Amino acid sequence: MREEGRSGCPINATIEVIGDRWTLLVLRDVMFGNRRYFRELLARSDEGIASNILSDRLKRLVAAGLLSRENSRPGQKAEYRLTEPAIELVPVMAQLGAWGLRHRPTTKQLRVRAELLEEGGPELWAEFMDELRESHLGIPRPNPDRPTATHRLEQAYLSAVAEA
Repeated sequence: MREEGRSGCPINATIEVIGDRWTLLVLRDVMFGNRRYFRELLARSDEGIASNILSDRLKRLVAAGLLSRENSRPGQKAEYRLTEPAIELVPVMAQLGAWGLRHRPTTKQLRVRAELLEEGGPELWAEFMDELRESHLGIPRPNPDRPTATHRLEQAYLSAVAEA
């Protein structure tokens, strides 16, 4: 779904969709934390997102075509899934994390995944994107026998937590 923005600038067009901090953090939690349900996103938010903000950002992300929302009947939890345009943000998220590593104070536990993504570069990003396509879009990974990027990211995080 394309809407006219303030200008025809591609950077402006991107910022109009993902330019506030909560939107990127919600995408981060779905992308890297595999959180797919409202309650999961709310309860496990390190930054403490308010329920009304989360609800608004989820609606915006669905409207912008970055998340899909599984239709649910009353009393059932709605599941949110990344779309291809959101999956293609993995390199952007990796670069944002790399910038934060260099220029902002971070904790060892929460920086370890960004370090691994920076070290792994485009090859690791591509592997992770393939995994996201498999789990969110149902597209099988090209190398299913290969260890997953998700496993490596999770192991790095668990090791950092164990050392703390």
